Amino acid sequence: MNIDAKVTSRECTGLLNAIGDALYVIGGKWKLRVIVALGEGNKRFNEIQRTVNGISARVLSNELKELELNGFVKRIVHPQTPVVVEYHITDYANTLKDVLGALSEWGTMHREKIRKER
Repeated sequence: MNIDAKVTSRECTGLLNAIGDALYVIGGKWKLRVIVALGEGNKRFNEIQRTVNGISARVLSNELKELELNGFVKRIVHPQTPVVVEYHITDYANTLKDVLGALSEWGTMHREKIRKER
């Protein structure tokens, strides 16, 4: 999408709806960070919490439930004693690869811009 290009009212509505849908599913401070953390491989709950600095256990639990509900994360229960629960990203989460790359690139550029302006 080119921001400089004029769009029709119908195209604008379509873009706004699509972006709204995307932000509803992956928006917020933590979801993409959890997905990136799981990109390293399967992790247990506490490992995810240590990797994603600043996230509370309650928030992480809620984020994992929402990510699982939307098909980005799979919860694996190993029936042993004690029970071990691992999380991993799904193939569907890999559809966010370009989004994550673009956000990372833009975030780096923005951070450099802010540093130069100080």
